[in-house]
Amino acid sequence: MIGVFKKFANNLNSIFKSKTLDAESIEELESLLYTADFGTETVQKIINEIEADLKKQAKDKNTAPLELAKKIICEQLDGSERALIPPFKHTPKVIMLIGVNGAGKTTSAAKLAYSIQKQGGSVLLSACDTFRAAANEQIKSWSDRLNIELISSHHGADSAAVAYDSLLAAKKRNHDLLIIDTAGRLHTKKNLMNELEKLDRVLKKQDEAISIENWLVIDGSLGSNSIDQAYAFNQVIPIHGLIITKLDGTSRGGSLVGIYKSLKIPIYFIGTGEEPDDFYPFNIEKYTKALFEKFES
Repeated sequence: MIGVFKKFANNLNSIFKSKTLDAESIEELESLLYTADFGTETVQKIINEIEADLKKQAKDKNTAPLELAKKIICEQLDGSERALIPPFKHTPKVIMLIGVNGAGKTTSAAKLAYSIQKQGGSVLLSACDTFRAAANEQIKSWSDRLNIELISSHHGADSAAVAYDSLLAAKKRNHDLLIIDTAGRLHTKKNLMNELEKLDRVLKKQDEAISIENWLVIDGSLGSNSIDQAYAFNQVIPIHGLIITKLDGTSRGGSLVGIYKSLKIPIYFIGTGEEPDDFYPFNIEKYTKALFEKFES
């Protein structure tokens, strides 16, 4: 996760050049935290505790305000980590990736499959984005590159039928995980939201006991807009997990805190680049360390 939040870390480093804080630098820090989309509650808690600590140590020039900030961020994210480690209780486990176009669903589907495959799990990809013309080519390219089995159909095919066939294949071939890449949609598009419900219904018709989780893929560079997006999707369809993408170089990595504080939806993975390995199980300690990386070096 090295260098993920380099813009934030660079700005933070300029504030803490002397490793001390005064009224002006506290104001700069507060502005930076807001710009990074940590949210009002988290920002005010950090600033209030830093100010209180500085008052207690008025004569001490070696205060550690960043340690306070890290502690508070970790507290705000308590409970957000959730691991996905094979073997799973229900086999195959089904994960449907949903979200808007451009969030990185297809890339995340491939990276998720690759991650589980590296852990020794057997994965099947299902290309249920039959709405977008280039979707099949994109996911096929990933499956060929990473040697991951794929079930797909032609452009315009019934996505529910593709999902149904994929589940049959996953069972027959004893796959641990079935990852369904769905079409990008806005929560306001009722027909597309209904399609998600249809996918769920068709899969459960084949197997009433099947475990299906809906994971929302969010573009982390959108900042606070991603919080609104997550909230809106969660109003329409239950969201069981999050993948936060496009965090490479972003200065708005604090949106993870806001999303979790608002919805209490676990964060499974974060994506930080274009390569298959630029995909990490979310870890609070590593995330917080990455935020402050440049300063600590």
